[in-house]
Amino acid sequence: MPNTPQQTPSQSPPLEEASATADKTVSPPIDESLASRIKAWGIALGFADVGITHADLSEYEANYFNWIGQDFHGDMEYMVRHGTKRTRPNLLEPGTQSIISVRMNYFDTQSSSAIEQLHQDQQGYVSRYALGKDYHKLLRKRLQQLAEKIADEVEGFQYRAFTDSAPVLERPIAQQAGLGFIGKNSLIIHPRAGSWFFLGELYTNLALPADVPFSKQGCGPCTACLDECPTQAIVDNQVVDARRCISYLTIEYKGSIPEDLRALIGNRIYGCDDCQLVCPWNKFTEDTLEVAFRVDSQAMPLINTLQNSTQVSASTKIKKTGHQAKHKSGNQLDQQSLLSLWHWTEADFLKKLEGSPIRRIGYAQWCRNLAVSIGNVHSADGETLMQLISALQSKQNVINDLVDEHIIWAVNRLQIQLDSAEKFETTRPGQTEQTETNASKKTRLNTLKPFIAPKYYQPKNKS
Repeated sequence: MPNTPQQTPSQSPPLEEASATADKTVSPPIDESLASRIKAWGIALGFADVGITHADLSEYEANYFNWIGQDFHGDMEYMVRHGTKRTRPNLLEPGTQSIISVRMNYFDTQSSSAIEQLHQDQQGYVSRYALGKDYHKLLRKRLQQLAEKIADEVEGFQYRAFTDSAPVLERPIAQQAGLGFIGKNSLIIHPRAGSWFFLGELYTNLALPADVPFSKQGCGPCTACLDECPTQAIVDNQVVDARRCISYLTIEYKGSIPEDLRALIGNRIYGCDDCQLVCPWNKFTEDTLEVAFRVDSQAMPLINTLQNSTQVSASTKIKKTGHQAKHKSGNQLDQQSLLSLWHWTEADFLKKLEGSPIRRIGYAQWCRNLAVSIGNVHSADGETLMQLISALQSKQNVINDLVDEHIIWAVNRLQIQLDSAEKFETTRPGQTEQTETNASKKTRLNTLKPFIAPKYYQPKNKS
């Protein structure tokens, strides 16, 4: 799954991941070198790291159910339904003895600066993991290929592959497998790679030697993620209240966004990366080698070639991994204005976001999110404010009552700005037109809650 503060995917899909069907209760004999060979195969397939752990997650059970007991899961009832299957892998897949955990980098250093985009309040901000194609199919395919390679070597090997579509505690598994520590923002963080990566697992019937778990203490006294979270959703060390998390509100949550949180969402229309952008460990961020995760890959099929990216300059070559493909022009979701996105019809939404994880939330929720962010615009002049208000009203009574509610809220906020600004732009008889002073503009903007765009660290492009 994407290593983001949201606890689960935007929906609870059926348990339909690739799996072998034979009995897993008997582990086939293995040689001592198999674990190291599995890791080498995984790296060759494009995973940034591969680790192995046992199938005992009991030490995480109390914390998980305490989190559920405090209703921090919000409306994600599927997190309750599967009970202890999340913490006891054998209940989910009988016979599981070892778990192979993998991570795959997704951050595209060629994309527009996340910091700059968050400060451009008339642009829509999309979580970095969703700028490219949906990771589920690609990650599942690579896990399947890894499993098939193991099956070729080990008679009686049985497995089940997971890519964020079943009750699996991915982060505790990754921590136990040595892929990183769990940070205060609840994400897996690797000291040499940061946190911008996806996670996947193979539950197996092999009794493989387990790797040494990563140290559970990695953040030290740093509280950057807690301090900078726009909605203060990180309520304690490694504890996220999903009900306040912008990733949850814009992706998972289908209802009316609480009014006291709407202004804090700023221009974030799909997900939120603030706790990663501010994390000091992400100065070590690794660029993705998967072209499918790059910002301009939306309309591109998943293919495996040895071509270099055409977007990268001659002096900045991407390593040839066997998973590169020639870039095609996509939607440039890191450079779209809120107004241009608002003008998309449902047909546009479905066509332009084909293959994107954003498509899963549906057109109505997309418009709900956009309405909130348009209502948070504060840098527009009077003419632009009128354009935004007109655009919002053009979709009122068109989609559904939920969208209408957020449109009305946004229009009211923009109208407050417009009415206030007009007081400083009127021309009196015998006088030249007055312009708004910095002091008066500050007074006007203080009538609204501030747009949130904290001071982030931006990962540097690597040569």
